[in-house]
Amino acid sequence: MGKPHAIMVPFPMQGHIIPLMELAQCLAKHGIRVTFVNTEINHDRIQALSGKEVLNDRICLVSVPDGLESRERYIPGKLMETVYEIMPGNIEELIQEINASNEDKITCVIYDQCLARIQEVAEKLGVGSAAFCAAAAALLVLGFNIPRLIEDGIIDNEGSPLSNNNNIVQFNPTMPIISPSDFVWNRSKISALQKLVFNIMKQNNKFMKSANWLICNSVHDLEPGAFAVATNITPIGPLLSTNRPGNLPDHIHEPDSDCLKWLDQQPPCSVIYIAFGSTTIFNKNQFQELAMGIEQSNRSFLWVVRPDSDKDFPDGYSDRVTTRGRIVGWAPQQRVLSHSSIACFISHCGWNSTLESVSSGVPMLCWPYFADQFINRSYICDSWKIGLTVDEDENGIVKFDEIKAKIDRLFEEDVFKERTLCLKEMISSSASEGGDSYKNLSSFISWIRG
Repeated sequence: MGKPHAIMVPFPMQGHIIPLMELAQCLAKHGIRVTFVNTEINHDRIQALSGKEVLNDRICLVSVPDGLESRERYIPGKLMETVYEIMPGNIEELIQEINASNEDKITCVIYDQCLARIQEVAEKLGVGSAAFCAAAAALLVLGFNIPRLIEDGIIDNEGSPLSNNNNIVQFNPTMPIISPSDFVWNRSKISALQKLVFNIMKQNNKFMKSANWLICNSVHDLEPGAFAVATNITPIGPLLSTNRPGNLPDHIHEPDSDCLKWLDQQPPCSVIYIAFGSTTIFNKNQFQELAMGIEQSNRSFLWVVRPDSDKDFPDGYSDRVTTRGRIVGWAPQQRVLSHSSIACFISHCGWNSTLESVSSGVPMLCWPYFADQFINRSYICDSWKIGLTVDEDENGIVKFDEIKAKIDRLFEEDVFKERTLCLKEMISSSASEGGDSYKNLSSFISWIRG
């Protein structure tokens, strides 16, 4: 009889790939064979960073097409729409190929909950299944409550807020208070994308009900209300590279590792770290306001400006900040945030960035861009009270003096650091032996091993 063999399928974006790769490392450590499936573009990026297709003798990296032409990659929502349709067929074909040629046949499918149609493949082939949520459990709770939100007149049948109410929603007293305009699909900026996200979330709810497990990269004590409302969600986080040894990368872009040497030269708690993930885009006006706010803070900073971003720095900017600032194309974020020199993190509030910041005891200045980032901001600023949010002016621009003022508060008001360090200890305990997440992950691994 063959050994347990899991096939793992992330949604093809960095924020979804990385935590599932961390889970792959955990499974491999316990003797479970893993076939990790990326789209061809992401597979090539990861292979270039790791230099291998087989890792730990138990993790095999494979690729499938994403079904997109080059020009389609720039159409908002096209990736989501296409992979949602074609990925189940790709995975079914891949499982059949593996089972036909391998003694260790696939025994379970672990798929990103954004691709929950893969549940049909697991049922068809008679293998176990687990849906994985790379976001906060609150996002799943929001999705599960779509029928109720429609029934209560909060949103219409297409997810849009009804104009005759100004309701705010809170599913549990310890969960974020959310305005309907901040529902994940309503923060997608484009009407067609809003409808696509809303409809896929409704469909995913149906498929996930049949999964053997619904696991989430979160911690019970971070979201007690969400786990009380949705008892079918099992927290196994935080899934971070700092919690394990291994040779899988914790990013899919080439980082500037020299920035760590620069941080070594800075005093403790003296540096602002600025990074907005892999998709956030600023127009020229907003980018320059951000640059001036950082400059006017008169503090040292490490700023990630992606190579694909428009770099519209104010005239003479580099010369003025060169002695106290470093601008890089990408950074090894978990290692940066855990560095003793980092004082605060200006972030888009992606869930991975949020977990990484909390796990390192770093307060946050929140600047959400789209999707679930607004829910995460509410956790950070309203529930946990470990950060501040930037406020836009009447023209929708965050001005430089607003940025400077919020940075000053994070440096000067010790309460933000104190609260963050308390959360750091709490989630560290959960991931350690005997903690809730540790026990949940152990149970999940035992299920896979049969």
